[in-house]
Amino acid sequence: MQPDLLAHGRDVLARQPFSALVEARLDELTPGRAELSLGLRPQLQQQDGFVHGGVLAYLADNALTYAGGSVLGPVLTSEFKINYLRPARDADRLLAVATVVGSGRSQAVCRCDVFLVKGAERVLCAAAQGTIRKVGA
Repeated sequence: MQPDLLAHGRDVLARQPFSALVEARLDELTPGRAELSLGLRPQLQQQDGFVHGGVLAYLADNALTYAGGSVLGPVLTSEFKINYLRPARDADRLLAVATVVGSGRSQAVCRCDVFLVKGAERVLCAAAQGTIRKVGA
């Protein structure tokens, strides 16, 4: 019997100290798709009031690994690239939506869009793509 994917993913997230520090939340995890979010607060900003790029990169990287892991099992990021499209500010939270583009036995190529969310409005602020490798492959 396969464990509940979302419950398992949330357990893994709870064991990641950095994820706890930024108060990340796994909102959805289904085969080939993951949604990870975090609330915005001043501690996540850089000197000009924008969310620090490292926070956006963390969110994209972790969402990519969740998407890839949902089809491969235990994984690590092999590589990823992120494009910052607009400054992240003036929102309630960030939402990363990652999907598997293609996968084999040992790796998956995934992409991720990171949105600023304010109320019901979503604005794309970053886009990422990465290769996720099965642990031990």
